[in-house]
Amino acid sequence: MRRVAAASPSPRASGLTPAGRLPGWVRRVDAATPADRDRGADGLRALAILGVVLGHWLVTALVADSGTLRVASPLRHLPWLAPVSWIFQTMALFFLVGGWTAAAGHASARARGDSYGRWLRRRMARLCRPLIPLAAVWGVAVVVMLASGADVGTVRALAKLVWSPLWFLLVFAVLTAATPVAVRLSPVWPLAVVAGTDLVRFGLDGPAWVGWVNVAAGWLVPYCLGASWAGGRMPGRWAGWALLIGGAAVTALLVLRAGYPASMVGVPGARVSNQSPPTLAAVTFGLAQSGAALLLLGPLRRALSSRPVAWAVVALANLSAMTIYLWHQTAMIAVTGLGMLAGTPLPGLHTVPGSAAWVAARLAWLPVFGGVLVVYVAVFRSAEGRAEGRSVGGRAEGRSAEGRAAGRSVGGRAAARSAEGRAAGRAAQGSA
Repeated sequence: MRRVAAASPSPRASGLTPAGRLPGWVRRVDAATPADRDRGADGLRALAILGVVLGHWLVTALVADSGTLRVASPLRHLPWLAPVSWIFQTMALFFLVGGWTAAAGHASARARGDSYGRWLRRRMARLCRPLIPLAAVWGVAVVVMLASGADVGTVRALAKLVWSPLWFLLVFAVLTAATPVAVRLSPVWPLAVVAGTDLVRFGLDGPAWVGWVNVAAGWLVPYCLGASWAGGRMPGRWAGWALLIGGAAVTALLVLRAGYPASMVGVPGARVSNQSPPTLAAVTFGLAQSGAALLLLGPLRRALSSRPVAWAVVALANLSAMTIYLWHQTAMIAVTGLGMLAGTPLPGLHTVPGSAAWVAARLAWLPVFGGVLVVYVAVFRSAEGRAEGRSVGGRAEGRSAEGRAAGRSVGGRAAARSAEGRAAGRAAQGSA
C-alpha cells in the first residue's frame, strides 16, 4: 500500500504551534496521528459531511399550516438559489473518499490474509450499526405522535424527511460489496452506462424506470475514481484539472443546451430531477467536484498538518460521520417542533420559503440546528461502535505493518488516555 508523505512537519515536531496553549484533547489527537496518515482525505470527507448537512438545512423547510407541518423547498419559489446546490451537493465527494477508503482497506485486509467475507462483515457492521438508535427513537416518536392525535400527514412528512436520505446507505453498501470489482474498473464504463441510460429515457422517450439504473452506475463513477486514487493510478494534478474543467464544461452544456435542470438537488414539482435518479448532468458535475477535491488535497494536507485544532475537529467529524448524517434532519425537526411552542410561526423556521427574507432568517437558525446536532452526536455517537476495524480516514485495518502502512486511527492511543481521547477516536483495524 502506498504511503502518504507528510505534507509538512507536524506542529508537535516543528514548534509551529505552542503545544502548551492547545487543549489537552487536541494535543492527544495530534500526537496519536501517524506521520503517514493522509489528513487531506479526512479533510475532504469532513467537507462532504458539512456540505450535505448545510445543504439539507438550507433547501428543506417545514411550513406550519393550521397546526400541521408540511415539507417545502425554497428552490421551488426561489430558482435563483440553484447555485446553492452546486456548493452543497457533495455526495460525489462521499463516494470518492468512500472508494478510496474501501479500496485501501480491502488491500490492507488482503495483505494480512483476511478473507473478503470477514472484511465485508466489518464494513457492513460499521455502516449499519448507527441505524439502530435512529430506528428506535423514531419508532417511539411516531407511536407517541399518532397516539396523541397528531395529523397523519405531518407524521408521514417528518418520517419521510428523516428516512429519505438513507438511500445513500443502501447504495454505499452495494458499492462497498463491489469494491474488488471497482478497483479494476475504469470509471469510463459506468459513465458510459449513465450516458446510455439518459439517451434512452430522454432522447428516445424510453420508460422512466430505466433511469434507476443510474442509481448504481452514477455513484459508481466517483467510487471508481476513489479506488483508482487508492491504487496510485491518478496521474498527478493534471488529472484533477482535467476532471474539473471537463466535468464543469460538460455539465454547463447539458444544462444550457440539453435541458437538464440547473439545480443539482431535487425540486418539488419539477419535471426532471438531477438526483432521483441521478442524471448525466449530476454525474458530470460530480466529476468536476472530484477534480476540485483532488486539487485541494495538497493544500488540505498542509493546512491540517500545521493546524492541530483544525485537524482534531476534522478527526472528530470523521469518527462521527454516520451519526452526523443520520441525525442532522432530526436536529432540524426538533428545533422546528419546539419553535411551535411560541404559538406563532417563526420566520425562517415555520414560514413559506418564498423570499430572500426567509433565506436570511434560515441562515440565523443554522447555529441552533448545529447546537442540537452536537447534542445528538454526543448521545448517539457510541453506536458507531468500538469494533476492531475503525479509522478516521479508513486507511487501516490492523496494527500489522501492512495496516500501519495503509493508515491508523488518530484516536487509538488517545482513547486509552482519557474521555477526550475516547471522543476523538478508537483503535483502528478497519475502515470507516
